Amino acid sequence: MVFDFFQPLDLEFMEFIQGLSSQTLGKKIVFHTETDFPKIESARIAIIGVLENRGLEFDNDTVDLTPIRKELYSLFPGNWSAQIVDLGNIIGGSDVEDTYYVLKNAVAHLIKNNVLPIVIGGSQDLTYAMYRAYDQLEQMVNVVSVDSKFDFAKENATNAESFLTKMIVEEPNNLFNYSNIGYQTYFNSQEEIDLIEKLYFDAYRLGEVCNNPAIAEPVFRDADLVSIDLLSVKSSDSGNFIKFAPNGFNGKEICALSRYAGISDKTSSFGVFNHYNTQSESVLAAQIIWYFIEGFHYRSNEYPFGTKENYIKYIVTLEDEVIFYKSNKTERWWIEIPFIAGQNNKLKKATLFPCTHNDYLSACNGDVPERWWKAQRKNLL
Repeated sequence: MVFDFFQPLDLEFMEFIQGLSSQTLGKKIVFHTETDFPKIESARIAIIGVLENRGLEFDNDTVDLTPIRKELYSLFPGNWSAQIVDLGNIIGGSDVEDTYYVLKNAVAHLIKNNVLPIVIGGSQDLTYAMYRAYDQLEQMVNVVSVDSKFDFAKENATNAESFLTKMIVEEPNNLFNYSNIGYQTYFNSQEEIDLIEKLYFDAYRLGEVCNNPAIAEPVFRDADLVSIDLLSVKSSDSGNFIKFAPNGFNGKEICALSRYAGISDKTSSFGVFNHYNTQSESVLAAQIIWYFIEGFHYRSNEYPFGTKENYIKYIVTLEDEVIFYKSNKTERWWIEIPFIAGQNNKLKKATLFPCTHNDYLSACNGDVPERWWKAQRKNLL
């Protein structure tokens, strides 16, 4: 059993939990202790710590996630009903591939059992292990990364800065789409920016998202896996002055993005990475996770779980018909990616793709929505 490799939370930490107010989140969690392991079948969300940061350029090779847990479990939950379990920690293996193996199988097992894993790292290359978990689920995967960099392999790059290349190149290739939220141009070569375009991936500059965070909502709505790099937050808000970041998201913005990820009916795994063991950063990481769980409790169970009966259908005639759907329940918009007979479609049937009201208005004015056009091209690659 893959969970045999999980380290329970120690007695000192559990004594801290015992000292919390009865209304705090820590009193609602079922923990992996030295004597008990949580029942997976009764859980909806599982928190996993991964003590692995060999992908970072960091002098201290230890990872201490206890401050994040203490900050998170000291917070008060909202009107939450989902059972949350903390499965403890995956200890870094003798080789980083060993760590990947345990995390991959744990994430796959949880998703198969309708439990959403929240992974706390550790270095962001752990995203690759989470992605590989979907191999066992036999589905195409949409990955969203909140990151100042694209994380393509380059000279002298660490694993945490190069995992995207492995996701694109290595078989089996289940990656349907990669979206970057918050990249900073000066951290990415023009060749990398051009490659994102060539692969029909989506990328949104930091300034775009800060000016209008709502543009990121449809991107998260279509995500299976969401990975947040804490280095995407500026140091004045994150408290990380070991790896100084003068620019980036502020605390409010990164929590809003995390909530979008939680609200997404499709998102089935979530990770927060590149934690540099600073106390201030632990406060922010805890609040990012809190907002994700808060969003999870506001899921509307629309597409891909609902039916089209609760939607208004709009048809816009351009060169071809472009079909939009608007939800009666949430007033969110989708656009249909058609199944083209006789072509090698990655998607095996017509699929609804999240979009905005502005995409519909643009189509009415004769402009093809860019994300829809890219999705069409990816489907036929």
